Amino acid sequence: MENKLIREAYKNYWLENGKKPVSVYIFCQQLGLSESTFYDSYASFDAVEKDIWLSFFTDTLDKLKADDTYQGYSAREKLLTFYFLWVQKLKEDRSYILQQKEQFHIPGYHENRLEKFKDAFYEYAKGLIQEGYQSGEVKERKFISSQYVHGFWVQALFVLNYWIKDDSEKFELTDAAIEKAVNLSFQLISSGTLDSILDFGKFMFTKK
Repeated sequence: MENKLIREAYKNYWLENGKKPVSVYIFCQQLGLSESTFYDSYASFDAVEKDIWLSFFTDTLDKLKADDTYQGYSAREKLLTFYFLWVQKLKEDRSYILQQKEQFHIPGYHENRLEKFKDAFYEYAKGLIQEGYQSGEVKERKFISSQYVHGFWVQALFVLNYWIKDDSEKFELTDAAIEKAVNLSFQLISSGTLDSILDFGKFMFTKK
């Protein structure tokens, strides 16, 4: 409970001041918490920011896991549903996210803040890929299968950045981008499209 209280207060501080607190002491004074209570939950403001991004993911996934309909979906449908619900969750804190948008251009900043989210997303994506193997949606390929999860992470970043820049009504363009990106990714890792590309590449290479 303290963690959530600190996360919400931190986001509110950003929204009201346009920057992070000068110190943990000042932040705690305004929040009515002792510093020791803060440090029982987080080691720094960086840790708070990482947990905020993780919470966007975990809150989304917790809601999906409680949905019996979601459990019956294919791997492709699960990823689609995740992205749709995730951007809805992000929308609740869009002002906070947009306020920090410029900092995303600092080398390493974006990746550092998304570190915990990235680890959790990788585990989620690995699970979907395993389901895809079992259902036949995804084909295992020597040397390539291990890269699928990295591709899904790049896709997640694409969705995030597209949504941040999207100014269409009700973010309709983001919804369309999600559908096209997920459909394309599963076409590439299924048993047909990527094999044809690889075969063509081998053909062209051996002809040189």
